[in-house]
Amino acid sequence: MELILKYFTNLTDDQIQKFQKLESLYQDWNLKINVVSRKDIDELYLRHVLHSLGIAKVIQFNDGTKILDVGTGGGFPGIPLAILFPNCAFHLVDSIAKKLKVVDEVVEGLGLTNVKITHSRVEDIDDTYHFIVSRAVAIMPTFTHWVKGKIAKEQTHDLKNGILYLKGGDLTEELQDYRTATIYNLSDFYTEDFYETKKVVHLPLKYRG
Repeated sequence: MELILKYFTNLTDDQIQKFQKLESLYQDWNLKINVVSRKDIDELYLRHVLHSLGIAKVIQFNDGTKILDVGTGGGFPGIPLAILFPNCAFHLVDSIAKKLKVVDEVVEGLGLTNVKITHSRVEDIDDTYHFIVSRAVAIMPTFTHWVKGKIAKEQTHDLKNGILYLKGGDLTEELQDYRTATIYNLSDFYTEDFYETKKVVHLPLKYRG
Protein backbone atom coordinates (compact mmCIF):
# COMPACT_ATOMS: atom_id res chain seq x y z
CA MET A 1 0.00 0.00 0.00
CA GLU A 2 2.96 2.31 0.67
CA LEU A 3 3.76 2.02 -3.05
CA ILE A 4 0.45 3.58 -4.01
CA LEU A 5 0.90 6.44 -1.56
CA LYS A 6 4.46 6.95 -2.80
CA TYR A 7 3.30 7.72 -6.35
CA PHE A 8 -0.22 9.02 -5.76
CA THR A 9 -0.06 11.66 -3.06
CA ASN A 10 -3.44 13.35 -3.48
CA LEU A 11 -5.76 10.46 -2.64
CA THR A 12 -8.87 11.08 -0.58
CA ASP A 13 -9.46 9.13 2.65
CA ASP A 14 -12.12 7.12 0.80
CA GLN A 15 -9.69 6.20 -1.99
CA ILE A 16 -6.98 5.20 0.49
CA GLN A 17 -9.49 3.02 2.35
CA LYS A 18 -10.56 1.31 -0.90
CA PHE A 19 -6.98 0.68 -2.02
CA GLN A 20 -6.19 -0.78 1.42
CA LYS A 21 -9.18 -3.14 1.21
CA LEU A 22 -8.04 -4.55 -2.15
CA GLU A 23 -5.46 -6.89 -0.64
CA SER A 24 -7.76 -8.66 1.82
CA LEU A 25 -10.56 -8.91 -0.77
CA TYR A 26 -8.27 -10.48 -3.38
CA GLN A 27 -6.58 -12.78 -0.88
CA ASP A 28 -9.94 -14.01 0.37
CA TRP A 29 -11.51 -14.56 -3.05
CA ASN A 30 -8.36 -15.94 -4.65
CA LEU A 31 -8.44 -18.85 -2.18
CA LYS A 32 -11.89 -19.77 -3.53
CA ILE A 33 -11.37 -18.96 -7.21
CA ASN A 34 -7.76 -18.76 -8.32
CA VAL A 35 -7.38 -15.79 -10.69
CA VAL A 36 -4.05 -14.38 -9.50
CA SER A 37 -0.91 -16.46 -8.90
CA ARG A 38 0.39 -16.91 -5.34
CA LYS A 39 3.46 -14.75 -6.00
CA ASP A 40 1.35 -12.03 -7.58
CA ILE A 41 -1.05 -11.99 -4.62
CA ASP A 42 1.94 -11.46 -2.32
CA GLU A 43 3.01 -8.54 -4.51
CA LEU A 44 -0.47 -7.35 -5.45
CA TYR A 45 0.29 -3.64 -5.15
CA LEU A 46 3.53 -3.79 -7.14
CA ARG A 47 2.49 -6.17 -9.93
CA HIS A 48 -1.19 -5.36 -10.35
CA VAL A 49 -2.44 -2.21 -8.64
CA LEU A 50 0.46 0.15 -9.33
CA HIS A 51 0.87 -1.36 -12.81
CA SER A 52 -2.79 -0.62 -13.58
CA LEU A 53 -2.36 2.93 -12.33
CA GLY A 54 0.49 3.44 -14.81
CA ILE A 55 -2.26 4.56 -17.20
CA ALA A 56 -3.00 7.44 -14.80
CA LYS A 57 0.61 8.63 -15.23
CA VAL A 58 -0.14 9.10 -18.94
CA ILE A 59 -3.64 10.60 -18.68
CA GLN A 60 -5.93 12.04 -16.03
CA PHE A 61 -9.43 10.99 -17.04
CA ASN A 62 -11.91 13.85 -16.90
CA ASP A 63 -15.22 13.38 -15.11
CA GLY A 64 -17.75 11.61 -17.34
CA THR A 65 -15.15 9.69 -19.36
CA LYS A 66 -16.31 6.24 -20.54
CA ILE A 67 -13.65 3.53 -20.39
CA LEU A 68 -13.80 -0.09 -21.59
CA ASP A 69 -11.46 -2.63 -19.93
CA VAL A 70 -11.00 -5.56 -22.33
CA GLY A 71 -10.03 -8.96 -20.91
CA THR A 72 -10.13 -7.56 -17.39
CA GLY A 73 -9.25 -10.94 -15.83
CA GLY A 74 -9.20 -10.34 -12.09
CA GLY A 75 -10.22 -6.71 -12.57
CA PHE A 76 -7.03 -5.08 -13.84
CA PRO A 77 -6.52 -2.34 -14.86
CA GLY A 78 -10.21 -1.45 -14.42
CA ILE A 79 -10.72 -1.68 -10.65
CA PRO A 80 -7.69 0.38 -9.53
CA LEU A 81 -8.53 3.01 -12.17
CA ALA A 82 -12.17 3.06 -11.05
CA ILE A 83 -11.03 3.82 -7.50
CA LEU A 84 -8.77 6.61 -8.74
CA PHE A 85 -11.40 8.12 -11.06
CA PRO A 86 -14.74 7.76 -9.22
CA ASN A 87 -16.56 10.12 -11.61
CA CYS A 88 -15.74 8.06 -14.72
CA ALA A 89 -17.72 5.06 -16.02
CA PHE A 90 -15.80 1.79 -16.33
CA HIS A 91 -17.08 -1.24 -18.26
CA LEU A 92 -15.10 -4.40 -17.42
CA VAL A 93 -15.45 -7.23 -19.94
CA ASP A 94 -14.07 -10.76 -19.99
CA SER A 95 -15.07 -13.98 -21.73
CA ILE A 96 -14.19 -16.14 -18.68
CA ALA A 97 -17.06 -16.16 -16.18
CA LYS A 98 -14.97 -17.62 -13.31
CA LYS A 99 -12.72 -14.55 -13.22
CA LEU A 100 -15.68 -12.17 -13.29
CA LYS A 101 -17.10 -13.79 -10.15
CA VAL A 102 -14.06 -12.44 -8.28
CA VAL A 103 -14.37 -9.05 -9.99
CA ASP A 104 -18.04 -8.88 -8.98
CA GLU A 105 -17.24 -9.62 -5.36
CA VAL A 106 -14.33 -7.14 -5.20
CA VAL A 107 -16.44 -4.37 -6.77
CA GLU A 108 -19.24 -5.11 -4.30
CA GLY A 109 -16.83 -5.31 -1.37
CA LEU A 110 -15.40 -1.91 -2.25
CA GLY A 111 -18.81 -0.37 -2.88
CA LEU A 112 -17.78 0.85 -6.34
CA THR A 113 -20.76 2.36 -8.16
CA ASN A 114 -18.93 3.39 -11.35
CA VAL A 115 -18.17 -0.14 -12.59
CA LYS A 116 -20.26 -2.31 -14.91
CA ILE A 117 -19.21 -5.95 -15.49
CA THR A 118 -20.12 -8.03 -18.54
CA HIS A 119 -19.37 -11.67 -19.36
CA SER A 120 -18.85 -11.45 -23.12
CA ARG A 121 -16.42 -11.40 -25.99
CA VAL A 122 -15.52 -7.78 -26.61
CA GLU A 123 -16.62 -8.07 -30.25
CA ASP A 124 -20.19 -8.53 -28.99
CA ILE A 125 -20.23 -5.33 -26.92
CA ASP A 126 -22.40 -2.74 -28.63
CA ASP A 127 -21.33 0.63 -27.24
CA THR A 128 -18.67 3.32 -27.69
CA TYR A 129 -16.03 4.61 -25.28
CA HIS A 130 -13.52 7.43 -25.06
CA PHE A 131 -10.72 5.03 -24.14
CA ILE A 132 -10.14 1.29 -24.22
CA VAL A 133 -7.69 -0.08 -21.67
CA SER A 134 -6.14 -3.52 -21.28
CA ARG A 135 -3.13 -5.45 -20.04
CA ALA A 136 -1.51 -7.25 -22.97
CA VAL A 137 -4.32 -9.68 -23.78
CA ALA A 138 -3.28 -9.91 -27.46
CA ILE A 139 -0.88 -8.42 -29.98
CA MET A 140 -1.91 -4.99 -31.24
CA PRO A 141 -3.27 -6.05 -34.69
CA THR A 142 -5.58 -8.60 -33.03
CA PHE A 143 -6.61 -6.17 -30.32
CA THR A 144 -7.45 -3.34 -32.73
CA HIS A 145 -9.60 -5.78 -34.72
CA TRP A 146 -11.52 -6.75 -31.56
CA VAL A 147 -12.32 -3.16 -30.60
CA LYS A 148 -13.15 -1.85 -34.06
CA GLY A 149 -16.08 0.58 -34.02
CA LYS A 150 -16.06 1.02 -30.24
CA ILE A 151 -14.49 4.50 -30.03
CA ALA A 152 -16.69 7.49 -29.18
CA LYS A 153 -16.88 10.48 -31.53
CA GLU A 154 -16.72 13.17 -28.85
CA GLN A 155 -13.16 14.14 -27.85
CA THR A 156 -12.83 15.11 -24.18
CA HIS A 157 -9.05 15.10 -23.60
CA ASP A 158 -5.87 16.46 -25.15
CA LEU A 159 -4.88 12.83 -25.67
CA LYS A 160 -6.99 11.54 -28.55
CA ASN A 161 -9.61 8.85 -27.98
CA GLY A 162 -8.24 5.35 -28.47
CA ILE A 163 -6.37 2.47 -26.84
CA LEU A 164 -4.24 2.70 -23.68
CA TYR A 165 -2.44 -0.63 -23.55
CA LEU A 166 -0.17 -1.92 -20.78
CA LYS A 167 2.60 -3.86 -22.52
CA GLY A 168 6.13 -5.10 -21.81
CA GLY A 169 9.36 -5.80 -23.67
CA ASP A 170 10.48 -4.70 -27.13
CA LEU A 171 7.48 -3.52 -29.13
CA THR A 172 9.35 -2.39 -32.26
CA GLU A 173 8.10 -5.19 -34.49
CA GLU A 174 4.57 -5.33 -33.09
CA LEU A 175 4.01 -1.59 -33.51
CA GLN A 176 5.84 -1.06 -36.80
CA ASP A 177 2.57 -0.53 -38.70
CA TYR A 178 1.17 1.87 -36.09
CA ARG A 179 2.88 5.16 -36.83
CA THR A 180 0.52 7.16 -34.59
CA ALA A 181 1.28 5.04 -31.49
CA THR A 182 3.12 6.68 -28.59
CA ILE A 183 5.06 4.57 -26.10
CA TYR A 184 5.39 5.76 -22.50
CA ASN A 185 8.00 3.94 -20.38
CA LEU A 186 6.72 3.26 -16.88
CA SER A 187 10.34 3.38 -15.70
CA ASP A 188 10.07 7.16 -16.24
CA PHE A 189 7.43 7.27 -13.49
CA TYR A 190 8.29 4.33 -11.21
CA THR A 191 11.73 3.39 -9.83
CA GLU A 192 11.02 -0.28 -9.01
CA ASP A 193 12.90 -2.88 -11.12
CA PHE A 194 9.61 -4.55 -12.08
CA TYR A 195 8.83 -1.55 -14.31
CA GLU A 196 12.12 -1.50 -16.20
CA THR A 197 10.55 -2.93 -19.38
CA LYS A 198 6.88 -2.05 -18.74
CA LYS A 199 5.13 0.47 -20.97
CA VAL A 200 1.84 2.18 -21.73
CA VAL A 201 1.05 2.36 -25.44
CA HIS A 202 -1.39 5.02 -26.61
CA LEU A 203 -2.91 4.35 -30.01
CA PRO A 204 -5.43 6.94 -31.24
CA LEU A 205 -8.42 5.40 -33.03
CA LYS A 206 -10.93 7.18 -35.21
CA TYR A 207 -14.68 7.10 -34.60
CA ARG A 208 -16.43 4.97 -37.22
CA GLY A 209 -20.06 6.04 -37.49
